Amino acid sequence: MSQLTKIVEWTSTQVLFSGLVLSLLIGIIGGLLTETYVLFGLPVLFLGAFLVIVDFRKVFYLLLISLPLSTEVELPGGFGTDLPSELLTVLLMGVFWVYALRHGKSFNIAFLKHPLTLFLLLHLGWIFITMLNSELFIISFKFLLAKIWYISTFYFLAGYLLKTEKDIQTFFWCIFCAILFTVIIILIRHAADGFSFEGVNFVLNPFYRNHVAYAAILVLFFPYLWYAPRWSTPYSWQWWLLIGSIVLFLSAIYLTYTRAAYVSLVLAVGAYVILKLRLMKVAIGVAIIVGLLGVIHVSTNNKYLDFAPDYSKTITHNKFDNLLEATAKGEDISTMERVYRWVAGFQMMNDKPWMGFGPGNFYEFYKPYTVNSFETYVSDNPEHSGVHSYYLMTAIEQGVFGLVLFLVLCFYALLLGERVYHQTTSKAEKRLVLMATLSLVIIDALLLINDVVETDKVGSFFFIAMAILVNMDLATRDKTHSL
Repeated sequence: MSQLTKIVEWTSTQVLFSGLVLSLLIGIIGGLLTETYVLFGLPVLFLGAFLVIVDFRKVFYLLLISLPLSTEVELPGGFGTDLPSELLTVLLMGVFWVYALRHGKSFNIAFLKHPLTLFLLLHLGWIFITMLNSELFIISFKFLLAKIWYISTFYFLAGYLLKTEKDIQTFFWCIFCAILFTVIIILIRHAADGFSFEGVNFVLNPFYRNHVAYAAILVLFFPYLWYAPRWSTPYSWQWWLLIGSIVLFLSAIYLTYTRAAYVSLVLAVGAYVILKLRLMKVAIGVAIIVGLLGVIHVSTNNKYLDFAPDYSKTITHNKFDNLLEATAKGEDISTMERVYRWVAGFQMMNDKPWMGFGPGNFYEFYKPYTVNSFETYVSDNPEHSGVHSYYLMTAIEQGVFGLVLFLVLCFYALLLGERVYHQTTSKAEKRLVLMATLSLVIIDALLLINDVVETDKVGSFFFIAMAILVNMDLATRDKTHSL
């Protein structure tokens, strides 16, 4: 009888999981064909029954699959969400914390006490404090909630589930297959448009908001893809698939025409050399000094005014080579619009340096701080976008101390990656550490001129990479203590 029960339970599990995957595919295809993107949330209908019967590990994998496939949906009242990924993220957070309360003894207390976890919680705690002092409390409260479910699902739950090389392989294949699907669809569409620079944003719908979001997920995932062929037998079909995908992803990255993506990949190569030579502390020190000197230079005697653009020449460019030339001359509209907001951002920092304006509040307050001489044709900002530098945005909204906490979190993660890489004797674990660390380097680089860590297609990988590094550190400690 017990054997029959096991068979029935196994069959039910397979049926439910198949239903989840099928509903996801139906939602994607139906949404694409009918442009009714609410269908992307169809898997949620199956989730309740699945969570009751099955280990939520499979639902987490479904969430991973959904990350590259999710689409932004505007809701009544000016709200927006990403379907189905955000719904799955929130539901998994709730289920995970209920599970944690019931099965707390099964958790590794060392993960919770790890310095990186403590830095992350300190960062979250400061967001809570600045929320209480926020100029617009409701906006900051929503920002805090979003941060909580990101950290809960993509750091704590991921840390619980992604412990071994096999776990991370499963994580890789879930993400890889989904991204590969979107890349193929987008390249086919883009080919029909002659791979034009002007048309790149129009072929990304419904998967990505713009070419920056598309390029970001491609480059941050590239370190995982680069090392993944080591998991397969040379010249097997899996090996050829991964090798071919490396070429395909590099081509796709180039065709995003995203300068930040190109630079971040180059920086990742440099970070690999730095990590191998144990020069991460030196590199971080140099980066801090260069950053401080740059701020001092442009702020002394209002020297930043020398960088004001020529309004009539700062325009949108329809060819990539023209864009690069315009960037060098300070005539590219996207670059100079960033400068316009950065100038406003530094003025805001000077006004409220300690507690900031409150999480999520940049857009609501930046207009009075702008300098007219930096204005561009798109300065009316109809899409309500941010300051286009996550570090500056953190200082504006959470004060200087908030920025310091976030930088400490980022720098410690990189130093942790370097230390664990050199401490572990396992080649497999070294590869896992490189995957996560180089992915973090790329994300950190992107954040210099973008705010993408608050999106599901980037922020999720930011916290997952940190969770992987903590687990690799704990695994290395266990092996050291057992010797």
